[in-house]
Amino acid sequence: MPSFPSCLSASAGFMHNGIRRLQRISGRAAVLIMAAGLSACSGPQIEDYAGSGPELRIDDYFLGHTRGWGMVQDYRGEVTRRFVVDVIGSMQGNQLILEEDFVYADGETQHRRWTFTPAGDRQWTGRAADVTGEATATTRGNALRMNYVLQVPIDDSTWEFSMDDWMYLQPDGRILNRTSMRKLGLEAANITLAFQRCPCDSPAAEPK
Repeated sequence: MPSFPSCLSASAGFMHNGIRRLQRISGRAAVLIMAAGLSACSGPQIEDYAGSGPELRIDDYFLGHTRGWGMVQDYRGEVTRRFVVDVIGSMQGNQLILEEDFVYADGETQHRRWTFTPAGDRQWTGRAADVTGEATATTRGNALRMNYVLQVPIDDSTWEFSMDDWMYLQPDGRILNRTSMRKLGLEAANITLAFQRCPCDSPAAEPK
């Protein structure tokens, strides 16, 4: 999702510093970093949110028109991009279809179409043109966690990044969304969003 609709593929500009950093890592160091990441199990788990409220149901929340305001930060925490995204959700049979239209502060636009299919109790699989394989999404209580591999064009090649996407439904009906974007076990960027069901408090406009 963009981020559920979380999944943001942004242009190459905000990634260059992080990519240079990754390129300086030797093959052996990269293996050590990945091994360390696999052994670290202290992060939050979606089951931690079971019983929390209000309950987030993506096939309810994202039906119709939803708007999100977001920013991208590089590995140093510097804000490198800002954007507005409008999401139109509909059901086709048992599938949830999300049409996402992004407008970035620099004038760039982007479209993504997600197709989500139920995969069990509060679980979904998702597909999009710039996602490798399937995304997996699980909701518990007021939280959603989605994992997927995003294809990002950088210079003359395409890089794949592991995306760890979390959403939290707030009592006022808004969703707070944070996505970590990783390569070789290192965080290259993170994306922060706030979603609101429309009609929205603010008009759709390019972020200034």
